[in-house]
Amino acid sequence: MAMDLIQKRLLREVAGLHEMPEGAYNIRSDGQLAGRNTTANIDIVTKTDKPGIDIYIKDGTKNESMHIPVIIEKSGLQDLVYNDFFIGDDCDVTIVAGCGINNCGTQESRHDGIHSFFVGKNSRVKYIEKHYGEGDGRGTNVMNPTTIVELGEGSYMEMETTQIKGIDSTIRNTEAKCADGAQLVITEKIMTHGSQYAETNFTVDLDGVDSSANVISRSVAREESRQMFNSNIRGNNKCAGHSECDAIIMDSAYVGARPEIVANSVDASLIHEAAIGKIAGDQLIKLMTLGLTEQEAEEQIVNGFLK
Repeated sequence: MAMDLIQKRLLREVAGLHEMPEGAYNIRSDGQLAGRNTTANIDIVTKTDKPGIDIYIKDGTKNESMHIPVIIEKSGLQDLVYNDFFIGDDCDVTIVAGCGINNCGTQESRHDGIHSFFVGKNSRVKYIEKHYGEGDGRGTNVMNPTTIVELGEGSYMEMETTQIKGIDSTIRNTEAKCADGAQLVITEKIMTHGSQYAETNFTVDLDGVDSSANVISRSVAREESRQMFNSNIRGNNKCAGHSECDAIIMDSAYVGARPEIVANSVDASLIHEAAIGKIAGDQLIKLMTLGLTEQEAEEQIVNGFLK
């Protein structure tokens, strides 16, 4: 794949790539395949019935990673993909996704990714997804990711999702089902500014004995932006679930949080927490006494909060 400077920057922002990665990868650029590599244990197959790929990870695959970034430069492009991950038993893998948009036109550029994970028994999966937008035009950047997870017995999945810059509108949906002993950990970080809108919807069914879920969202809303956090953890067996939403609100922003927990078993142990507030004045004063301006102090606090 021959990349221009914009493509290189987008790949660096969303996937931490400075060159083609080792191992398996699938790079999508402006709605088309731009590069692919498979390994002995990870196969990537183009779907024939709809846009997207099927990823097959063999039983026992350990200490391997794959990258599946999407980059968009065309203003007005509407991109939709369905990516299905079939992860075998006894695996330990890292999957790095993400989408970067450079929109210098006047139209809406949009990427909707539907990712479904079918994780086998006793496997460990780390999934990292970053969204980033830029551009000097009047067009908008829109991303609507959907993530569907089915965790097998004794499996563990850790999801890190980050959206810090340049996305004008996003609706992020995550649905998960956990079997016996399965564990799901989700960490979300979002920052909005201007008139941007971000909505997050988590639905987790703890179906198995001793299954667990920990959902943590941290966000910063600035200027006129709006955010909405919705979560629903349903304990359907002997299980443990925790949902936490912490948000910093600034300027004239709006932040809403609707955490919900439902116990359908007397052995379900569920907790939810939500906190929304402005930056504490004593924090600003402390940093300003060290020589920072008020704006610099705010940036330090925000960066530390989202770290």
